[in-house]
Amino acid sequence: MAARTVPIRTGEDVVRVRQEVRRIAVEAGLGLVDQTKIVTAASELARNTLDYGKGGEAIMEVVQAGMRRGVRIRFQDQGPGIPDIELALKDGYTTGRGMGLGLGGARRLCNEFAIESAPAQGTRVTIARWK
Repeated sequence: MAARTVPIRTGEDVVRVRQEVRRIAVEAGLGLVDQTKIVTAASELARNTLDYGKGGEAIMEVVQAGMRRGVRIRFQDQGPGIPDIELALKDGYTTGRGMGLGLGGARRLCNEFAIESAPAQGTRVTIARWK
């Protein structure tokens, strides 16, 4: 299955990411609860890509590992980066006006979560949800 890329430049693009993730989750055969979890995590990460990363893209695909099928999504931007990833993952920490539950909440909703970031080099977050 070919990966699909959705640019993230506006709030409307965040909606497009959610819609496309839902489509791919259905394609992968995820149940409603797993669909909702991956869409919610993707929505948060797409919003972060826009608000903190100054825009970027989401690359999503259906993946297979043996008998397992799932959805993997990579969010990447060329923004200012995250100086302290461990701190950013803590509930309650925010550099914006939110509640500080975004990154940690997204991590809890996924079966796989990886983040790479460096100041002035951008951020890449990869998530997956398995059936």
